[in-house]
Amino acid sequence: MFFSLVAAVLKLGCVSTVSIAVFLGGLWIVLKLRLTYARQSAELARTLASKETVGFFHPYCAAGGGGERVLWCAISSVQKNHPGVHCVVYTGDIAVSRSAMLERAESQFGVSLQQDSVHFVFLNGRRWVEASIWPRFTLLGQSLGSVYLGWEAICKFCPDIMIDSMGYAFTFPIFKLLGNCRVGAYVHYPTISTDMLARVRSREVGGCNDAVVARSSILSSVKLIYYRLFAAVYGMVGRFAEVILCNGSWTRAHIEALWKIPERTCTTFPPCDTSALESLPLKRRQTKAGGHTVLSLAQFRPEKDHAKQLQAFASFLAAAPHHSCKGSSSSERVRLVMAGGCRDEGDWKRFRDLAALCAKLGLRLEASPHLADSSATADSVTGADGEDWDVSLRPNLTVAEVHENLGSADVGLHTMREEHFGISVVEFMAAGAVVLSHNSGGPKMDIVKSSPQEKERLGFLATEASDYADALGNIFGMSAEARLSMATRARASVSTRFSQESFEEQFSSRMIAPLRR
Repeated sequence: MFFSLVAAVLKLGCVSTVSIAVFLGGLWIVLKLRLTYARQSAELARTLASKETVGFFHPYCAAGGGGERVLWCAISSVQKNHPGVHCVVYTGDIAVSRSAMLERAESQFGVSLQQDSVHFVFLNGRRWVEASIWPRFTLLGQSLGSVYLGWEAICKFCPDIMIDSMGYAFTFPIFKLLGNCRVGAYVHYPTISTDMLARVRSREVGGCNDAVVARSSILSSVKLIYYRLFAAVYGMVGRFAEVILCNGSWTRAHIEALWKIPERTCTTFPPCDTSALESLPLKRRQTKAGGHTVLSLAQFRPEKDHAKQLQAFASFLAAAPHHSCKGSSSSERVRLVMAGGCRDEGDWKRFRDLAALCAKLGLRLEASPHLADSSATADSVTGADGEDWDVSLRPNLTVAEVHENLGSADVGLHTMREEHFGISVVEFMAAGAVVLSHNSGGPKMDIVKSSPQEKERLGFLATEASDYADALGNIFGMSAEARLSMATRARASVSTRFSQESFEEQFSSRMIAPLRR
């Protein structure tokens, strides 16, 4: 009876396999026919019928972060090194016009593009890749949503080369098998990493593992199985890419472990505006408020851990009251400026929550029109007009405003754990600020590389809020000569390794040239 049951199961399995193969074959034919019809009716396809095209799948191209700098510099690289090739950006920013998009590229990042060879395809289904609509199984939900978004993209226009520049690897089979595109990927951050698996396995509470799951051995086991299955599928779809550029050593190590195609994978550091920042004087320019400035540059996203910055800064001022408003000398006053992009209502809520946290920690907040209508933060800004403030929250600054803040910052503050690279860290160092970064990811492996030798140190690394507070105390305890020496070494170390010119040359030779026929 046992062997009869096994035979029946195997037979059923065989039938099921054949049925699945027939279904998938039929589905492929239907989708191919639908795509052919869509190509013939697409207006942009008729406009670019005789042109060679490179598509950039970047649903949030108006976000204003480091990933968007990569996008615009990549397009600049194509225009400079491959004349005649047209670039097509797939974006869900349907409320932003084409001209406004290109103006933002110049105003926020200083990248001026030839407008006649840049085109935009506006996607209506971006909501399916937003984390807010997938409260559970977020990775799977967003990945399935990206498949739908990828299908919408190639139905509206199918390029010769498609480059994913935001991390939507589940679109690769769509582009490759149905669109017949050559597929490349610039990977900022793996969708899932071995660190995430280790965190769930050890039942550690973190961004990818909430306290409810961490406390339960059953839920942790189930989530670990889910993550392992997801990682296996992520590896399968990743192998559809013909060229993979990773933004740093940390990202590359994870991608090679998951996608298992090291021969197609290399490291290309993202573009940083080092040449413009190197013109800033190493001797810090005094702000209108006077004293010293600690600057944070990061989008107001949860993984950036802005709350830790406020906690560390409050602890630092408590331990060194002569640097606070209680001190007798205005020249010793230290203030924290938190600047970054707000993409959506979730970011704006975190922005307002930081103002409320300032009030809770006893930090005086600079008055801001972005907080004027928030009753939840009214207490934190009361009496903080003029220059009598400890913390300033500044959203969506222009590139000129960012440079102005970098020119006066004594310290550049970064707190994201396992940051894939850390463009802001490079910008701090190029601008002449002493960097204080998280002791993990790209800052640790590629950028700061802190040395035990004081004369070789490029900056400071920390982990917990208390470590950051202690490091701030050490930095502001340094002599002016020691600070200037460290800033000089740091600037020299990043000036060529992470320049925009270096990125554009490598993107052209390592990504575009191999993918062109």
